[in-house]
Amino acid sequence: MEEHSLGPLVPAVVKPEPSKRHSTDTTTTTAVAGDTFPINTMSELDKDFLCPICMQIIKDAFLTACGHSFCYMCIITHLRNKSDCPCCGHYLTNSNLFPNFLLDKLLKKTSDRQISKTASPVEHFRQAIQKGCEVTMKELDTLLSLLSEKKRKMEQEEAERNMQILLDFLHCLRKQKVDELKEVQTDLQFIKEDIGAVEKHRMDLYRARDRYSVKLRMLDDSGGRKSLYSSMDKNSSGLASSPLNLRGGLSSGSHTKKNDGKSQISSHGIGIQRRDAISGSDSQYINQSGLALVRKKRVHTQFNDLQECYLQKRRQAADKPHGQQERDTNLISREGYSGGLDDFQSVLTTFTRYSRLRVIAEIRHGDIFHSANIVSSIEFDRDDDLFATAGVSRRIKVFDFSAVVNEPTDAHCPVVEMTTRSKLSCLSWNKYAKNQIASSDYEGIVTVWDVATRKSLMEYEEHEKRAWSVDFSRTDPSMLVSGSDDCKVKVWCTNQEASVLNIDMKANICCVKYNPGSGNYIAVGSADHHIHYYDLRNISRPVHVFSGHKKAVSYVKFLSNDELASASTDSTLRLWDVKQNIPVRTFRGHANEKNFVGLTVSSEYIACGSETNEVFVYHKEISKPLTWHRFGSPDMDDGEDEAGSYFISAVCWKSDRPTILTANSQGTIKVLVLAA
Repeated sequence: MEEHSLGPLVPAVVKPEPSKRHSTDTTTTTAVAGDTFPINTMSELDKDFLCPICMQIIKDAFLTACGHSFCYMCIITHLRNKSDCPCCGHYLTNSNLFPNFLLDKLLKKTSDRQISKTASPVEHFRQAIQKGCEVTMKELDTLLSLLSEKKRKMEQEEAERNMQILLDFLHCLRKQKVDELKEVQTDLQFIKEDIGAVEKHRMDLYRARDRYSVKLRMLDDSGGRKSLYSSMDKNSSGLASSPLNLRGGLSSGSHTKKNDGKSQISSHGIGIQRRDAISGSDSQYINQSGLALVRKKRVHTQFNDLQECYLQKRRQAADKPHGQQERDTNLISREGYSGGLDDFQSVLTTFTRYSRLRVIAEIRHGDIFHSANIVSSIEFDRDDDLFATAGVSRRIKVFDFSAVVNEPTDAHCPVVEMTTRSKLSCLSWNKYAKNQIASSDYEGIVTVWDVATRKSLMEYEEHEKRAWSVDFSRTDPSMLVSGSDDCKVKVWCTNQEASVLNIDMKANICCVKYNPGSGNYIAVGSADHHIHYYDLRNISRPVHVFSGHKKAVSYVKFLSNDELASASTDSTLRLWDVKQNIPVRTFRGHANEKNFVGLTVSSEYIACGSETNEVFVYHKEISKPLTWHRFGSPDMDDGEDEAGSYFISAVCWKSDRPTILTANSQGTIKVLVLAA
């Protein structure tokens, strides 16, 4: 690095010899005390003015008996230690020192000349006045008037400069505010258009609802009349066939009154049913109104983030090429929405739909008396029928999800259990072969298992240190990738016994993940605080290095082919666009400074654990948490101190459903579902 930095400086310092000779041979002269000396002679004279001891201009010059001049303090100090001349070595004492008045005069003249060369005209004038230069009153008046005029001119120039600076600032401020005004006017126009579109669509919905209500009333009324007429027909037929009716008289009349009473009762019953139906619809309307109020409250809570999201999507839609805008308009022309408004409505709907996490099942992963219960990884299989857990207990346990949710017990037994030689750090199901699952462990071994036979299919032992992460490719079921503390990323094929690709990096590898849309791209999270995005067809250098985290990157997960989420021990999550290679958003709210707390993503939501023993859920468009759930400590009666010593260690979404598997360092596994 030093050689490289010093290289460009050499030509600037070294000068060619001809120019030196030219400057030496020059005849330019300068005047010194009335005489003319060549420039090279002056430099030699300057060297003679230096004290041989301190190598500075001589002060208070003293001459020795041998003819050398020194500063008085320099030669006196020297003679305290030695009794010789510093220049020639002759014997010398204090009695052989004499003041050199001539040299002092020369030094004073030289100093005055240097001062006069560098002094301003004002300084010369001041020195002349101090030396007693005679000046007449007229000359002084002239000088004063000149000075006054010069002062006014300088003040005028200074005022003009200040005014120009102020004017430049005001112009810049006006331009900025005009740009902001144009932006606000554009935003207001967007809002006005969207309000009109939403109002129109809402009126269409109201009209459709009214039409459905009228149809329902008509069907209800016709059904009520039919039931009434059928009951009346039955009553009249009963009267005609009754023997009491044939006899006539009072009994017939009394029976008729009874039937009238029955008909009144039946009609009254129909009225009650109708009122019940109306009251039921009213209660349903009240519930819907309460839910709408709750959702409005969520909107106001995160209003600033939602506002930013709306404007960003609306502006992006407006900046699209005209042809693409037409295609987007054709897709949603039936609603009359712009593309940006439609996108934002989707965000608003998914964001306000849920407000809490509800526990629907809970199980214990290990022995409650055993301390090694940390669940390091929890993953669903291809069809979301089974989920597997692994951790420091050296066991892979596979559970039936439906049994865990539907059977009311917390002591569920795994349907498959496989024992390993070392503590496990990560699991990854094969998305094509349902029975295949890969694991990485603390000894650096990557193993591919057959869940059906409970045996290992392949074991890869090339990593020299603990392997933190393993992942199957979604596009090629035979390929998987792993990362380790040995600073190496290795790509494996289930048909080969050795790695097919090796990437050497400079820091520990904490996580690896295939891009779900391509088997050629992987994201690598490292202890160097960066995410390295590689094309496996050219591993000489990464396609891009994403920077922003302040500590090690513990997890990377793809929301889509272009969206990548990352977690770090700097207590943040970050969202990246791997297509445009830009950061999108930073999420804050959870606490994570030293442990692996898990990360999982769906198309809209991101979930992670926290060292406060809580699970946090974020919407990908909003930087603050959507909701969170705190794990209790059943063995400690939910004690605050004891619960605070645990942390969430693994999380996993159930595909794109609002169900999430969570586990903590105590070995507790909870099935949570997003609820309104």
